[in-house]
Amino acid sequence: MKLSSLAALGVAVTGEADIVGVAADNRTVAPGDLFAGVPGEHVHGARFAADAVGRGAAAVLTDEAGAEHVPAGIPVAIAADVAAVLGRVAALVYGEPADRLRSFAVTGTNGKTTTAYMVEHILARLGCVTGLVGTVALQIAGEDVPASLTTPQPADLQRFLADLVAAGGTDLVMEVSSHALAQRRTDPIRYTVAGFTNLTQDHLDYHETLEEYFEAKALLFAEEKSERGVIWTDDEYGALLHERLMREGRPVAWAGRTQRDGRGWLVEGEGEFTLTGEQTYTCQTGLPGDFNVANAALAAAMVLEAGVPGAETAIADISPAVPGRMEVLSERPRVVVDFAHNADALEKAISSLRRDTAGRLITLTGSAGDRDALKRPIMGRVVAEGSDVFYLTDDDPHSEDPATIRAQIRAGAEGLVEIREIGDRAEAIADAILTAGDDDTVLLAGRGHETIQEVGSDLIELDDRVVARDALARRDRP
Repeated sequence: MKLSSLAALGVAVTGEADIVGVAADNRTVAPGDLFAGVPGEHVHGARFAADAVGRGAAAVLTDEAGAEHVPAGIPVAIAADVAAVLGRVAALVYGEPADRLRSFAVTGTNGKTTTAYMVEHILARLGCVTGLVGTVALQIAGEDVPASLTTPQPADLQRFLADLVAAGGTDLVMEVSSHALAQRRTDPIRYTVAGFTNLTQDHLDYHETLEEYFEAKALLFAEEKSERGVIWTDDEYGALLHERLMREGRPVAWAGRTQRDGRGWLVEGEGEFTLTGEQTYTCQTGLPGDFNVANAALAAAMVLEAGVPGAETAIADISPAVPGRMEVLSERPRVVVDFAHNADALEKAISSLRRDTAGRLITLTGSAGDRDALKRPIMGRVVAEGSDVFYLTDDDPHSEDPATIRAQIRAGAEGLVEIREIGDRAEAIADAILTAGDDDTVLLAGRGHETIQEVGSDLIELDDRVVARDALARRDRP
């Protein structure tokens, strides 16, 4: 594509070049790429333009301030807001790949990963060639592609979509975070169906208020972002969103256990449940917890609302393996790994496991540093009220003092439960499993699929599942 083609997007172009790709990280530039020098919080990305050119960048996209850092003689495209236009630029360069895909997006505080996996599972059962974008990984037709963010940066996302189309892809399934929506990382994709799981306190370090957090999520359901929405309305904010979309005349369906006005899907039952709209379908999920029935019902409703041929048969069993999401590692004792890292998710996981636990329920968790600190004592109280033993440990402290984080969590649990505070997470996991009785349940919460722990500037290999399996093996030794 010619660099001059970007003028159609309101970008001022000086010089000409043939562009084959887009990169916003100078370290990933390939010959013929357009390097996007995006202004950052601490440094302007255009400062790396010379390095990008040295790696083969054919031109640079930046703003007026960034243009000063572009080597002389290099073609430049200047935009008033590089971050805002980057997605549209990348889509144009890669041939608008999203336009050739049926697409599904899931947003919400909890349940995004599981619901996205469920949508992908249903589509794969129908023979669709899928691309999955989310917290755990990027996948094309079930094969992993490395990922670092729930929603990739715009240039990387458009490149992924182009690769998906080239592989014969038919469907895109994405988790879409509130950060991504606020930062316009998914622009200019317009999803076929967008789904909403729930909204509870989290990420207030970024959004400041729950209302601001809600408004960021609601962006996904605007006319320019999705064709239609499916909203889990048993959630307070889901009900508010559904009412708003109904008032605006947007195509929307509700899903939940309470009948609502308008088009919708009534859910009845637990592990095996019925989904009733214009017709009634019987579905089941092997994933534990009533919250996973909600996730499965939302996933099924999204595929049905998209009009995917054969969906009514594929939704009969919605039981994908979701790494680090209520993942059962053993039965005696039962050891479960889950990503629950806020009060609502912890309460749901603990409540679900309590019902099937004959012995003690032992919960191990911490809280990430440099994140919403207000949720920490609330998390502590939730664990204390639902558990028999509370292992208080570290998550990813980042730059915060781990002991301070633990103290803030402990403030909500003190005097309500037996607390065993062990900062070293691997040591805490081993102790919890080695001291558990055969009838006990051990919930390892907070990190799920994650394999790296960030402590200050150190990156430490730590996978709760690996540590747990090692401890289970030690239990079995004579």
